[in-house]
Amino acid sequence: MNEHLQRSVDTLAGRFEGMVSEHRGQVTVMLTTETLQPALTALRDELGFDFLSSLTASDYWPEGKGDARFHLVYQLWSSTHQVRLTVRVGVSEALAEGDGVPSVEGLYPVANWHEREIFDMFGVRFAGNSDLRRILMPHDWVGHPLRKDYPLGYEEPQFTFNYEKIQARKHQARYEEA
Repeated sequence: MNEHLQRSVDTLAGRFEGMVSEHRGQVTVMLTTETLQPALTALRDELGFDFLSSLTASDYWPEGKGDARFHLVYQLWSSTHQVRLTVRVGVSEALAEGDGVPSVEGLYPVANWHEREIFDMFGVRFAGNSDLRRILMPHDWVGHPLRKDYPLGYEEPQFTFNYEKIQARKHQARYEEA
């Protein structure tokens, strides 16, 4: 691991009690919603992570990961040190639809667009976002299309837990020899 990246990870893990994992050279720090803004402020101001290159979400419905249905994934880049760091935050469904996750738009202005997209597609609210409205779907659209419980027309989404039930209802093509 890069020396600067190791120092950054040690700072986050020590100060904010983040859980660190590494897979094929990609380092990820798991934080809570309460420590998100202070940790990203430290990363930007003290450790040189000056660019939020990506912000996206994952939906773990119906199982969830602990009490977190969603994970927000922040990809940070340090142009000075040429190193990337991923920060993940678990978000419960109640928080996502209620008060919301603290916005990081004040730290990284580009987060405005990313947070709007996550709100539009997943329904996760961001407290403090200056313009939290739909960005991809029409303003009168009902629902959030990237949620795993979003209805896909006439057919229930297939997952491992309901595979047999859905396969039993599907019409199977039959091959008949002439």
